[in-house]
Amino acid sequence: MKALVFERKELKYAAASIGSRIFPGVGSEVGPLSLKDIEPPEIPADGWKRVFPLLSGICGSDLATVDGKSSRYFDPLVSFPFVPGHEVFGELEDGTRVVLEPVLGAESRGEDPAFEGACPGDGDDYGYLLSGPIGDGIQVGFCSDTGGGWSTQLVAHSSQIHEVPSDLSDEAAVILEPAAGGVHSALKAKIQSGDVVVVQGAGTMGLSAVASVRSFTDAGTVIVSAKYPLQRSLASELGADIVVEPRELKRAVRSVTGCRMIGNSLSGGADVTIDAVGNAGSITTSLETTRPRGRIVMMGIPGTISIDLTSLWHREIEIVGSYTYGTEILGDGSVSTSYDLAFQLVRENKLERLVTATYPLDRYKDAIRHAAEAGPKGAIKIAFDMRNEKRK
Repeated sequence: MKALVFERKELKYAAASIGSRIFPGVGSEVGPLSLKDIEPPEIPADGWKRVFPLLSGICGSDLATVDGKSSRYFDPLVSFPFVPGHEVFGELEDGTRVVLEPVLGAESRGEDPAFEGACPGDGDDYGYLLSGPIGDGIQVGFCSDTGGGWSTQLVAHSSQIHEVPSDLSDEAAVILEPAAGGVHSALKAKIQSGDVVVVQGAGTMGLSAVASVRSFTDAGTVIVSAKYPLQRSLASELGADIVVEPRELKRAVRSVTGCRMIGNSLSGGADVTIDAVGNAGSITTSLETTRPRGRIVMMGIPGTISIDLTSLWHREIEIVGSYTYGTEILGDGSVSTSYDLAFQLVRENKLERLVTATYPLDRYKDAIRHAAEAGPKGAIKIAFDMRNEKRK
């Protein structure tokens, strides 16, 4: 089968890390990613199914991996060589259209779920990652035994598979995974009625968070920082009340809340900040613009960074991680899942419009460069398109 394969080649990884500081996406050319013909992954055990990807998105974590920027924290949580791609829309052998919930949960490794009806991402002990019929890997797309979406075949456990109804287009289906992440972040924020909410970043994840805040919480004013024109336009359409460039964020929050300045920080600030960027600058800004005893949700992957956390201590701000998706409790006390809510979110907000461009696998270098420079190039989501590839 045709697949993009990421191998453990330290010198090439280092070259990608150095080169990408100047040329984002250059890891696709100098790094350890290559297009190959490989054997399809084997079905590891009962309950697993073969999936044929049709569209597979390029995520920020994928770009970090390709460009040599991913955290070493993940070293024991992946197995090499692996096929990247966890935003996957495809079909089963019988033609059923499906989308993946890519987290390799307890059931995929032959263990009991965290509780009856649990999602793959639920649970409070990651010990199951050490067991089961497959090698190391936190998700499809980071496990050598499952394959990933940047290919023409992969395998997934039945607990990870959601059928896609006929009323959703292919492009809508491939947005379901990041949409589910937006839902999870919005609900992890524990937004109260009337809260001032900031969303930093307006790529796919940030925009999904904006739509989720408006759809599933009773937030008051929603302020979004976005660098590029298309991002700003979509943020407004998806429910933001105020959209500003990043350098204007403090001014906007101060205007809405009526607080003052103390040095570089606001005296008060937003009740909740969802940080969909995840670098040292954005986290520092989140700490400076979130009110004392407010909450920051880390949606973007921060990696290894250096920041001053004195304000976290002094302002008693709560920082919460938002890894993927799971079982959700809504404001009215009802229980759902990130993916069930994502289906609703994508339909109601027509999130298929976030898919800007698609590329065949053999143009992977162009695709990754486009994804790495999506904002300045007027794009949001770039995806690989395998709809014309042969199954083999």
